[in-house]
Amino acid sequence: MLEEIKDVICEYADVDRNSITEDSRFVEDLGFTSYDFMSMVGELEEKYDIEVDEREVAEIRTVGEAIHYVESIKE
Repeated sequence: MLEEIKDVICEYADVDRNSITEDSRFVEDLGFTSYDFMSMVGELEEKYDIEVDEREVAEIRTVGEAIHYVESIKE
């Protein structure tokens, strides 16, 4: 799933996809704004046919946290 998430991240951030790790922080490391982040979340909802809780997703800071969150609600 990391590789798929990297593809989505690269649509919103001008970063080298090879530099993205599970420890990458959306705001501090990848330069996301809150609008970028919520737009990406919307895309992930469509891609994985899930519905996120906005309060829970607001607590996500890293790529790894996003992956674990998506995996937890996909099941």
